[in-house]
Amino acid sequence: MAQDIPVYLFTGFMDSGKTTLVEETLFENNFGDGSKGIIIMCEDGEKEYDEAKLATINFKLVTVEEEEDFTLQNCRKSRTPISRNKFLSSTTAPGGWTSCLSKNAGGWVIVQSLATVDSTTYDLYMNNMRAMMQEQVFSSDVVIFNRTDDDTDRGHLRRTIKNINRKAQIVYERKDGTIDERPEELPFDINQDVIELTDADYAIWYMDAMENYKKYDRKKVKFLALVYNPDKLKKGVFVPGRFAMTCCIEDVTFIGFKCKYDREEELPHKSWITITAEIRVEFAREYKGKGPVLYPISIEKAQKPEDELVYFS
Repeated sequence: MAQDIPVYLFTGFMDSGKTTLVEETLFENNFGDGSKGIIIMCEDGEKEYDEAKLATINFKLVTVEEEEDFTLQNCRKSRTPISRNKFLSSTTAPGGWTSCLSKNAGGWVIVQSLATVDSTTYDLYMNNMRAMMQEQVFSSDVVIFNRTDDDTDRGHLRRTIKNINRKAQIVYERKDGTIDERPEELPFDINQDVIELTDADYAIWYMDAMENYKKYDRKKVKFLALVYNPDKLKKGVFVPGRFAMTCCIEDVTFIGFKCKYDREEELPHKSWITITAEIRVEFAREYKGKGPVLYPISIEKAQKPEDELVYFS
C-alpha cells in the first residue's frame, strides 16, 4: 500500500520571500532530517535555488510552469527516482494551485500551508488584487508578513487577515530576518471597570475577544449595537453586533456575540441599543466551542448612527 507523502505548500506573490522561506526551512531548521524530497517550483523568482546545495540534503528541484501541466502523470514522473519521500515542499504563486495539487497529486497530502506576504506592498495588492490575495491566505495555516519594522501597523495587517481566515497564525518578520514578538497594542483599556467601546473600537475588540476570549472573562463592556433578533432565533437569546467592512462594500458582514437575555422579545429585530454587559466564557454551539457570551446589565434604546458600518482598520 502506497504511503501518503506530506506536502508543505508555500504561497505568495512574486518577490514575497517564498524561496528564502523554503531555504530557511530546509537548511536552518533541519526540516528533512536526511529524508529525500522535492521542491515543485511553479514560477521563477528573482532568487534562484542552488540545486547543488539542495542535493546535499537529498532534495531535488522540479519546475511546473502551467497548471495544466500539473497532472498526476507528471507528478508520478517527478516522484519516480525518489519514491520513498517523507517530505515534499511545494512553492506556488496563485492560490488556485492548492486545489490543483489536491485533485491531481495522488497520495500527496497537504499538511501545512504557509503564505508569505511583503508587508510593504500588502495594502496595494489587497486594494487592487483583492480576490487573488484572499485566495492565497484563505486556507493558510500560517501567514508570514516579512520586511516589517517598528512603523509597521501590525494590528491593521492582523485584523484584515483574521477577517479572511480567523484560524491563521500570524508571524511578523523584520527586515533583518528576526521575528517581531512584541504584543500588539489595543486602542482601548481592558482594565477599566467597564470597557467603553467607540464605533472605531468595536471591530478591533470583536476580533480580539473572539480570539483571546479568556482575558475578557467576567469583564464588563459597553457599546452601541444593532439587534439581531429574528423570530427563528432561540428564545432567551439575541445577538448584539454591527455590520463591519474590511476594505470594500463586498466585504460587509455582521459580527456579533451570543447574548443571553430573558426579555429578548422586547427587543425588535434591527433596532439600535446601547448595551452594558458582563462577558462570561462559556461553551456555545454557535461558536463551536468556548467563547464570549454576554449577560446584559443594562440595555437602552439608541439612535441609529450616521455611519452604520464599523471597520477593521
